[in-house]
Amino acid sequence: MQLPKSSVKLVVEVVDACDLMPKDGDGSASTFVQVDFLNQSSKTKTIPKNLNPVWNQKLVFDFDQTQNHNNHLFIEVSVYNERRPIPGRNFLGRVRIPCSNFVKKGEEVYQRFHLEKNWFFSSVKGQIGLKVYVSKQPEKKSNPNSVQENTNLDTKTLCYLPKSETEKEISTVFLNQNFVTPSEYRVEEPIKEPFQATVETIQQLHSHKVQQRVPFTMHGIKLQSRNSGDPEDYNLKDTNPQLGERWPSDGGGFGGRGWMSGERFASTFDLVEQMYYLYVRVVKAKDLPPSSITGSCDPYVEVKLGNYKGRTKHLEKKMNPEWHQVFAFSKERVQSSMLEVFVKDKEMLGRDDHLGRVVFDLNEVPTRVPPDSALAPQWYRLEDRRGQGKVRGEIMVAVWMGTQADEAFSEAWHSDASAAYGEGVFNMRSKVYVSPKLWYLRVNVIEAQDVVPNDRNRLPEVFVKVQVGNQVLKTKICSNPTTNPLWNEDLVFVVAEPFEEQLFLTVEDRVHPSKDDVLGTIGLPLGAFEKRLDHRPVHSRWFNLEKFGFGALEADRRRELKFSSRVHLRVCLEGGYHVLDESTMYISDQRPTAKQLWKQPVGILEVGILGAQGLLPMKMRDSRGSTDAYCVAKYGQKWVRTRTIFDTFNPRWNEQYTWEVYDPCTVITLGVFDNCHLGGSEKPNGTGGSGARDSRIGKVRIRLSTLEAHRIYTHSYPLLALHPHGVKKMGELQLAVRFTTLSLANMIYVYGHPLLPKMHYLHPFTVNQVDNLRYQAMNIVAVRLGRAEPPLRKEVVEYMLDVDSHMWSMRRSKANFFRIMSLLSGLFSVSRWFSDVCNWRNPITSVLVHILFLILIWYPELILPTLFLYMFLIGLWNYRFRPRHPPNMDTKLSWAEAVNPDELDEEFDTFPTSKPHDIVRMRYDRLRSVAGRIQTVVGDIATQGERFQSLLSWRDPRATALFIVFCLCAAVVLYTTPFRVVALLGGLYYIRHPRFRSKMPSVPSNFFKRMPAQTDSLL
Repeated sequence: MQLPKSSVKLVVEVVDACDLMPKDGDGSASTFVQVDFLNQSSKTKTIPKNLNPVWNQKLVFDFDQTQNHNNHLFIEVSVYNERRPIPGRNFLGRVRIPCSNFVKKGEEVYQRFHLEKNWFFSSVKGQIGLKVYVSKQPEKKSNPNSVQENTNLDTKTLCYLPKSETEKEISTVFLNQNFVTPSEYRVEEPIKEPFQATVETIQQLHSHKVQQRVPFTMHGIKLQSRNSGDPEDYNLKDTNPQLGERWPSDGGGFGGRGWMSGERFASTFDLVEQMYYLYVRVVKAKDLPPSSITGSCDPYVEVKLGNYKGRTKHLEKKMNPEWHQVFAFSKERVQSSMLEVFVKDKEMLGRDDHLGRVVFDLNEVPTRVPPDSALAPQWYRLEDRRGQGKVRGEIMVAVWMGTQADEAFSEAWHSDASAAYGEGVFNMRSKVYVSPKLWYLRVNVIEAQDVVPNDRNRLPEVFVKVQVGNQVLKTKICSNPTTNPLWNEDLVFVVAEPFEEQLFLTVEDRVHPSKDDVLGTIGLPLGAFEKRLDHRPVHSRWFNLEKFGFGALEADRRRELKFSSRVHLRVCLEGGYHVLDESTMYISDQRPTAKQLWKQPVGILEVGILGAQGLLPMKMRDSRGSTDAYCVAKYGQKWVRTRTIFDTFNPRWNEQYTWEVYDPCTVITLGVFDNCHLGGSEKPNGTGGSGARDSRIGKVRIRLSTLEAHRIYTHSYPLLALHPHGVKKMGELQLAVRFTTLSLANMIYVYGHPLLPKMHYLHPFTVNQVDNLRYQAMNIVAVRLGRAEPPLRKEVVEYMLDVDSHMWSMRRSKANFFRIMSLLSGLFSVSRWFSDVCNWRNPITSVLVHILFLILIWYPELILPTLFLYMFLIGLWNYRFRPRHPPNMDTKLSWAEAVNPDELDEEFDTFPTSKPHDIVRMRYDRLRSVAGRIQTVVGDIATQGERFQSLLSWRDPRATALFIVFCLCAAVVLYTTPFRVVALLGGLYYIRHPRFRSKMPSVPSNFFKRMPAQTDSLL
């Protein structure tokens, strides 16, 4: 819904500033703030002689939401010192806030900004505290004269301002991309045609992320084994699809009345192949004849093209029905040159009555390509089913030829889905999903007072249990039994907007190791807690506990009894963290929760999902193998799902999607699945009686930093899946990918900054906390996306988020070990080369190394320049051999080709295990053997370190005495001898000719190996 221009206001609440630069010559400043926005300017009152002023003043600006405000539009907030008695002002600093950081009223929070210079030689310091939001309510500007000066106000209290009840009614979503609210990203306008598609050209969409093992099921289909010995079978392949920004407008070969000449520019779909569809929009009918038996009419429309039939739902007792439904017939499956639209009357018994029909010649159908306006539907008189004359009734229909760029494509009934029925029709459509906005909820349990145990003869051993949804955390039991326990522990939860759960807190007494008494409870709504963006402390509050244990028959007593115990809490919603809901190795979004902290996007990612080839059968249908494939892509908070192509091993989707990129060091994940919910018998949440689960076919990951900017990558990615009987190629996924950078300076800026928001480094979580919170976040995302229509099911979300990446796998352990060995192989190669130099295997090389060594000793200032020049030349040389395509799944690197079958069976085992005891015992013994070897290596490393410590610990008195005497002599020699001489003699001795070498170990090595270690003290 569009708001009038005058009703939309931008409010900048100037709260305070601190630690400003003195400018009046007396060590102080008379400060005021000026705010500029879209040729509008306003300023606050002047606070005299104060470097920590407090204004608490609102500045209101008009805002026209119909204009296209881009990401480069800012609010400029400047702080000045007012000069007296000579009029003038001194610049104290400024802040620029991009429009993309605006939030609606009710979501604003107090935020501190560091003041910036306006030019290089400016002298600026300090911070300013602001609140910025957009409101449709009339805002009263603060009167500067009515604001009392209060320089002693604690800025911490400014974040705890109460919210008015009217703020909850604000639900306006601004259509401009700079004013997308955190919880909504598209405006669903009320439309008269509910079946019309709403495919968007997503260019500036703000993209915003359980722990059960999902066993892979093949529904009794034996996979076709491929030749695993062929290395080309698993490689990335170049493709040459017919892409381009110009699509011909010939109507797809049906000739006739397309009103476009030449070619039409269609940049929105320039990464996919053109696909033509015949669209039929059935709007409504009027003046239909009633049935001679019932006196009423239950009409529906049947659209027939060759052997394909699509029908609308029937409407009971409607003489003037409205359907508003679109049908799409693929050009490749058109089998007739005539389109027939039948209007029929639904009969309870017998055959349905024909009320009339309309026939269209496909050679006369016009062609339409967006951005042309939609084709207006027309009224057509119905004719007899045999075409012998007109009959009573009219129908409003629009027929045109278009492509997948048409707005009706997404919501249309497709001829490909003719075999689906019931809810299965909705499960075949393409959709865009947005992950819920996740917050970390930090509950700091400080203390409790006047805790009364049920048994008054003992002091309670108290702990606190906090529950949010299905997340339960407990504090430690107070170390000393007391009625006033102290904990001061942080409990962190994951919550999602809109906040549907409450925080339930119970104080319990540990009476017995197996028994806990509940002493008091309290329930708190999540929306009442403060949202903070940084590490400043929030206010703590006391909450009275309610007595626990009254039955339903004691309601009157419950009202009378006042329980005196209370608990001291500090609770806040953390907006400065990024809530991790996916593996950090494949993270796709790193922005903090609070929109105010977002940076500007650095690029645009466009992905054209062309199709798949050679998919394997995933289930049985009519005694033969079948696959109903769809593709899911996940990047940031935005998930996309293509339509399902029914019963084919070579589906062609040709759908294009766009994401904004805020960090190039992120990964987009694409997965292909088999749709097992086309029968319509299951419930929308996928928990129907059938219990069917969408089967995973394969997955592809693409790291954006490996892509060259502005280049289109067209490749066919192998879909590899690991099964209990080995790795299988399930098919190939054809993609077209383009990464466009918006600013080279922003890109360089991003590479120099931390991956995660600063709160992850100022107040980091422990490793266990990160794992537990990620598990809870994945659960919440899976549940929320499973409630969409059509649902993005739990098994799909879990597979895309790598829910089982933390589970033990012998195969992964081997792969990681050989990855480490591969990294160390370079050092080993250099060591072998230097050993060859020292042993004069190649005299010419040894002589050259000696010469280089002498030059570096004589000119030590050349060491670092030579090292960096050498690395530069290596990088320049390797540019010739740079990768020409993105990396893909590597079966050799994953150790998937030579893995033992029993190790694979162990990897696919459930947790806890479901295998027989003898198999579990065998695997346990194998794990003990591997752990024993690791234990030996770790012990050897510890032994070497302890020997170093023994040099000066007098564990061996004789060895330590010899070592310290050697150190004294070495100090005297090194003090009297120039360093160049020492380095020269030491280097020449080390690389001396083998004739002067001995095969026996050196004296320092012999001495070191004789040093004692603590292995003697081990049991």
